[in-house]
Amino acid sequence: MDIKLIKETIKNKKPVILDIIYESAVIVPIIKVDGDYHILFQVRSFSLNTQPGEICFPGGRLEDNEDAFSCAIRETSEELNISKDNIEILGELDYLVTPFNMAIYSFCGILNDVQFNSIEYNKDEVSSIFSVPIKELLKQEPQVSNMTIHTEPIDNFPFQLVQNGKAYDWKSGIYPVYFYKYKDHTIWGITAKILKGFLDTLK
Repeated sequence: MDIKLIKETIKNKKPVILDIIYESAVIVPIIKVDGDYHILFQVRSFSLNTQPGEICFPGGRLEDNEDAFSCAIRETSEELNISKDNIEILGELDYLVTPFNMAIYSFCGILNDVQFNSIEYNKDEVSSIFSVPIKELLKQEPQVSNMTIHTEPIDNFPFQLVQNGKAYDWKSGIYPVYFYKYKDHTIWGITAKILKGFLDTLK
């Protein structure tokens, strides 16, 4: 192996997150409602195969050769039926890597010249939308409940290749789940985790 080739290859490599199967991007969308700044949330269509009826931010899975920034804008435009020109990205928020081989890239954006009551969202993907004043969210400390994540070998795992074999000390971890409440809505799970990151940044 040529060391020059190794140097050039590493120099030009763009880092990725190892073992990620799915990549998604979302926008935490700010919208002005009655003179106050709100966060807009979607309720997923009940006809969807995954997570029907759950509260989420606009966004979705990256397409082939698509970057996270473009994906977030495209998905938001498609789901809310608004022009990409009305979406102003303020910056990138912290990204999330789940225990389920998924990476989620988050952006904060303003929906300019968009009236909340005039949004004709895509009903194939969105059941309803609602908004929450940012100032109300900043007053809350989310309820948190922890889950334990276990590492468990699958069938036919080659224990003979691992030190101590079946007696190996597999690690477990803690996965915090956050909950925010506003009126009759409960915002939880990945959406609440991203929301907490956004609010912590403001604080």
